[in-house]
Amino acid sequence: MTALISIISLFSIGLYVLLLIYLRIGWAKVTTPPVIAQTFSTKVTVLIAARNEEEKIHLTIEDILAQDYPKHMVEVIIVDDHSTDNTAAIISSYAAQGVKLLQLKLGETLNSYKKKAIAEAIKLSTGDLMVATDADCRMGNQWLRTIVGFYEQHDLVMISSPVTYFQEQSVFERMQTLDFSSLIGMGGAFLGHGFAATCNGANFAYRKDVFYEVGGFAGIDDLASGDDELLLHKVGERYPGRIAFLKRREAIVYTHAKPNLKEFMQQRRRWASKSTKYKNKKMVAFALSIWLCNFMLLLTAVLGIFDSCFLKLFLLTIGIKYAIDLLYMTPIMNFLKRRELLLYVSFVLPLNILYFVIIGFLGKNKKYAWKGRIVK
Repeated sequence: MTALISIISLFSIGLYVLLLIYLRIGWAKVTTPPVIAQTFSTKVTVLIAARNEEEKIHLTIEDILAQDYPKHMVEVIIVDDHSTDNTAAIISSYAAQGVKLLQLKLGETLNSYKKKAIAEAIKLSTGDLMVATDADCRMGNQWLRTIVGFYEQHDLVMISSPVTYFQEQSVFERMQTLDFSSLIGMGGAFLGHGFAATCNGANFAYRKDVFYEVGGFAGIDDLASGDDELLLHKVGERYPGRIAFLKRREAIVYTHAKPNLKEFMQQRRRWASKSTKYKNKKMVAFALSIWLCNFMLLLTAVLGIFDSCFLKLFLLTIGIKYAIDLLYMTPIMNFLKRRELLLYVSFVLPLNILYFVIIGFLGKNKKYAWKGRIVK
């Protein structure tokens, strides 16, 4: 049994190293020159689905209204998803500046309220390019100009752009920023290899006609989450090679980490629930490989309490993981100008192992809390 566990452990860490080298190469392949367009031909619809966001939504709206993009070519539609606070009233206060409020009033009980909100907004939209973000996000005034310029220069149908956390208030939040950045980097790295694997809906653009061409959210609307990643997969099947990652700092969207462990775990359970809909065998194999590596690290750590052979094996494999994680994360954090957070790799590593293994199991439990609702 000792020999078998050792073989599996070494195999899993070896596979992990190869996968992260693959991602490191993919990230390096994503080279985006400055967007130099002075004139634009694309009408844009900015989409936001909001529920109980009274605290910060005015900041997001102000950032969008301040965009350095022709005003007559920007449409802003915000869908109020049955908020119980002043979200709708705040959105309405910007009506004179062209912000459109669409209020969901559904008598039926849905599982995917956010997808429904986005789909209804797209029906109402007059833009050609949908640019989705969230109601608690911030962005610089070059955000839209950079996305649309990139879209027009490269004849794309979908663009995934970077998202990061900011204004952290604790060590826990800074650790989340590092961990979250690894996921954003992963999506960019896969696209660097021409593989549409993962993205984030807080900074996601796609052609309206393509949304309808692939059937919108049909077939993926039984899950509350997945308005971004699962749609990416649908479009990726239809238009391989015409989806790209916009690796420009001007295109970054900023949001906030979760303030406590409970909300963090609920978020990760929501993200993990999407994996049950993965159809691409490569993506399934990748996720399972990462999970196996973390599981074997946890197993050898526990067995190492009782057997020094397993302790040595654990120290060897976690040392390898630390080194390859650092190699992978360094260029991503350099891009985000958050290199100082690499100091947290040693703290994030053991916690990452724990939550990744736990979430792998919990993700199979379909129900979780999101925006005050129990969904799946």
